[in-house]
Amino acid sequence: MLIGEVSRRSGVSTRMLRHYDTLGLVKPTGRTSGGYREYSADDIRRLFHVESLRTLGLSLNEARRALDEPDFAPGDLVGDLIFHTRERIAAEEELLAKLERVDAASPAEWDDVLRLISLLRALESESGARRQQAILSQDGNAALPVAALVEAALSEDDPNVAGALRWSLARAGGRGLAGLATGLDSENVDVRRRATVAITAVQTAEATVLLRRALDDSDATVRGRAALALGSRGCVDSTPVLLEMVVEGRRDVEAAEVLGLLTEVSPGDDDVVGVLQDKLDSVDDAGTRLRITQALAEIPGPAAREALARLADDGDPTVAGTAAAIVNTQDRGRRLRRRS
Repeated sequence: MLIGEVSRRSGVSTRMLRHYDTLGLVKPTGRTSGGYREYSADDIRRLFHVESLRTLGLSLNEARRALDEPDFAPGDLVGDLIFHTRERIAAEEELLAKLERVDAASPAEWDDVLRLISLLRALESESGARRQQAILSQDGNAALPVAALVEAALSEDDPNVAGALRWSLARAGGRGLAGLATGLDSENVDVRRRATVAITAVQTAEATVLLRRALDDSDATVRGRAALALGSRGCVDSTPVLLEMVVEGRRDVEAAEVLGLLTEVSPGDDDVVGVLQDKLDSVDDAGTRLRITQALAEIPGPAAREALARLADDGDPTVAGTAAAIVNTQDRGRRLRRRS
């Protein structure tokens, strides 16, 4: 079979067939009387073997070794091909993810595209300072790759960079909340904590709904962060967790302040004071009783005032002295207000 017919039947160009001949990879074993190359059946079979190996990603030299060297181990080569193919696929998937993030930001100009690419590259930097600077330097009116910022926020360990990411996501409004919501469902507690903190920076109704979900988290830190944010927004749903924080001593000063704010927004000091009083009566730990006493100072209304007055006669001198000092300070404040 002459080279032209081989080319038509195999789909391999005559130029490539000649190249195979030059390399000694597929050499026609015969010649016509006129001196033209003539391929035998064995030559055609070898050609198809070469093409099959090339479809697996083998180079021409590797294909020749596979066909000519008797001690060639195909298993090793196939293993290498699998490894390199996976690397190539991972690189392609990474590129696709970047393109999708750029596309999602809806850039209007090539300058926007270049800026987004620069930000995405900076987010991959090992330098926390570079990551932070890239985030903070974004134009306030520019499109943002929200999905990339969410992914970074859920994995960032550097507190300064994490703060910059939360600022950027807050600026994006509610556009990153869907991604942050997935973080709340993570099995990794650190991811759930980062998601909660990032959500607290977003002042939307949807963010408030997500924070209410976080109140039921198994992790006390997640519950506490959500409760402080919700209480500051006037959501009374956070009251049980805030009370828990006071009793257990987890950011108890902040929790007490937010409880006081909630009581002003939604009067119900009797309920809050009643829970605190029950805890006082049921625990013997001096530190816990002192925290509760101090928390009562933040609760406005007569119920808290009466509870403090009773505590001024408590058997624990530290609790009694603290309660008395609070009552005296409150009374002095009232007298000053009357005079003014």
